[in-house]
Amino acid sequence: MRDRALIGLMIYTFARVGAAISMKVEDFYVQGRRGWVRLHEKGGKEHEMPTHHNLDHYLEEYIRVAGIEDDRKGPLFRTTRGRSGEWTGNPLLQSDVWHMIRRCALAAGIKTEIGCHTFRATGITAYLKNGGRLEVAQQIAAHESSRTTGLYDRRSDEVSLDEVEKISI
Repeated sequence: MRDRALIGLMIYTFARVGAAISMKVEDFYVQGRRGWVRLHEKGGKEHEMPTHHNLDHYLEEYIRVAGIEDDRKGPLFRTTRGRSGEWTGNPLLQSDVWHMIRRCALAAGIKTEIGCHTFRATGITAYLKNGGRLEVAQQIAAHESSRTTGLYDRRSDEVSLDEVEKISI
């Protein structure tokens, strides 16, 4: 559940892995009747935004199962002791996340090399494919420039199988 919550956070908020793993439990909170996250971005900038309903569910379930709801100042994404599944008070490291992503990709049969940043590009591309605007994606991603956000747009990378099948020799 932790891994799903972390991957969901990176996809739905376009969060950098560093911002995600530096979150405290208190950085996921309810405002009104909506879940919000507070990300601590590069340069000491704080970035707050509402969460997608799926991400709300993932985070709430993970926090409940991990039993960390009362440790508001503790790390949100924690390590476990060996294979015991027992939560520690230690935050995940970037290398832990990279290894987790590789394990999940292997288990899912994904042959493409993916890493932490893949989810940022996936989120931005999915948002734009569904009618989102580049300027809003820039705000969500906390980029200074829309040109930087454009680098994450993978829509032009996709060639449909129907198009490839039109090649006839």
